[in-house]
Amino acid sequence: MAVKKIKWYKIEETAEELLFNENNIAEVKVKDKKICLIKTHDGIKACASRCPHAGGDMMDAFLDKNENIVCPVHRYVFNLDNGRDLNNEGYYLKIYPVQMNAEGIFLGMEEGGLFSWWG
Repeated sequence: MAVKKIKWYKIEETAEELLFNENNIAEVKVKDKKICLIKTHDGIKACASRCPHAGGDMMDAFLDKNENIVCPVHRYVFNLDNGRDLNNEGYYLKIYPVQMNAEGIFLGMEEGGLFSWWG
């Protein structure tokens, strides 16, 4: 199995610079892709800005009591660690790795692969 190559993009120096909404979600653009950053008790997590079920805007989502993200359109619930649809309908929300260190906050994106050329 091929090893995924990750390229890291600096988002901000600190979390205080991110503009989180009332649901602790902020949106950033990396390589022309909109990504949602979510503030949780475990730190910042990242996911695609659109729900894989019906394209709902995840900026309008909210976190449930277990810190899963809930789509605002049809209330699909996704685990922020692996993107799995907890409604068991087979959908997966794209999850991106996030690293925070003394140099700032970084978002990881896969390089190469079948869809690397696509937006």
